[in-house]
Amino acid sequence: MKNLLRISLSLVAVLPSLALAHSGHHEASLASGFGHPLGGYDHLLAMVAVGIWAAYLGGSARFWVPASFVLALLLGGAAGMAGFSLPAMEPMILASSVAIGLALALAGRVPTVLAAAGCGLFAVFHGLAHGLEMPANGSAFGYAAGFALATVLLHLAGLASGALSQKLAGRELERWAGAAIALLGASLAIS
Repeated sequence: MKNLLRISLSLVAVLPSLALAHSGHHEASLASGFGHPLGGYDHLLAMVAVGIWAAYLGGSARFWVPASFVLALLLGGAAGMAGFSLPAMEPMILASSVAIGLALALAGRVPTVLAAAGCGLFAVFHGLAHGLEMPANGSAFGYAAGFALATVLLHLAGLASGALSQKLAGRELERWAGAAIALLGASLAIS
């Protein structure tokens, strides 16, 4: 466990410079939409954390928690494409990985509906960022399909890693992953 903590703290020191990398989209397309969630650690951490937490909660949460995130993400994306924004959007995106990581680290066994609602709320902010940063030319539908597909794949990666960690070390490893995610998310906020 001490090694895991050392590794987590080392990552906290390295990752801040890679945060919030949302630029580089030239046209709205499936490829640029797909790349958006992969282009910043703030999005990556939160979306993988959703999958790990859903695996930790088990049962119907494995479907409903990620599904609520994707649906709210698409709603937020549509609002962002229409020019709507909310204050504190980037801080809420960063808060999502910290909050979900902490919930997991602190053995966050909550009802599925509460976990899904919380993740859905954070997803609205992620979607707004995706929608607002969509390039003006190209296909809005393709762009939205791209960022939704990348999100689903990140959730599946989190679900798979959560399931694997349960087989290897029980639920303790997932809790350590939650702590690492929360620390990394906090490090992005202070960079």
